[in-house]
Amino acid sequence: MNAPLPAPLTIAEHDGSAVLTLNRPDARNPLSEATLHALTEVLDRIAQDRSIRAVILASTGPVFCAGHDLKEMSARRTDPDRGRAYFVDILGRCSAMMQKIVHLPQPVIAAIEGVATAAGCQLVASCDLAVAGESAEFCTPGVHIGLFCSTPMVALSRNLGRKHAMEMLLTGDRIKASEAARMGLVNRVVSKGSALTEAMNLANLIATKSPTTIAIGKRAFYEQAEMKLEDAYRYASNVMVENMLARDAEEGIGAFMEKRTPNWTK
Repeated sequence: MNAPLPAPLTIAEHDGSAVLTLNRPDARNPLSEATLHALTEVLDRIAQDRSIRAVILASTGPVFCAGHDLKEMSARRTDPDRGRAYFVDILGRCSAMMQKIVHLPQPVIAAIEGVATAAGCQLVASCDLAVAGESAEFCTPGVHIGLFCSTPMVALSRNLGRKHAMEMLLTGDRIKASEAARMGLVNRVVSKGSALTEAMNLANLIATKSPTTIAIGKRAFYEQAEMKLEDAYRYASNVMVENMLARDAEEGIGAFMEKRTPNWTK
């Protein structure tokens, strides 16, 4: 009898942070159908849970995430349409999950140990913050197998300089954690094995802030980033007005002037 496969995702809560751990190290933690389903489901739940102040995305094993499950995808080439309908569906589900990370009210922090490739690199770029162990590496290697990393390109091109993103996409070469930090793909590089600890430190720091304000700010950041300068300032000014009228802004400003610790809305 074959042993049951481990759950593709484990979920734990620590001090108000949800730690989501990719848990198929034997298969290089792919974004398989099961993993995409699990991530989508848990992100939907977290979005409604005000007790969760931040989300950390980690992994087990030597590979953070190898991207799409090519075995699953290749198996559908025997479909009557050579897999077209399946490819449309699975890529759509993956793109929707990446957008859920961006639209989640809580900040999402990637803690990367090992290699993040293709859609795994896209996953890192889709997170709001990223901490990498010093031995971590990143690449979009689709060009090596005749498949340009077009969907990872969306997240990369919105986080890196264009020439940096194009170099990764056109060469498929791995870049080291230090280079990823220089390019803007990750925020911090720490000693090997310390990425999760540093991500927790960041999450704990964020948890001291108003969750309402963090949610407002995260949404505004991504909204204005795609606007023309004039429109972005108009939008951001309107957000500031509404934020100023929120209870937490009144409380926070009052606490600052009174030199006391603010009591945020839970």
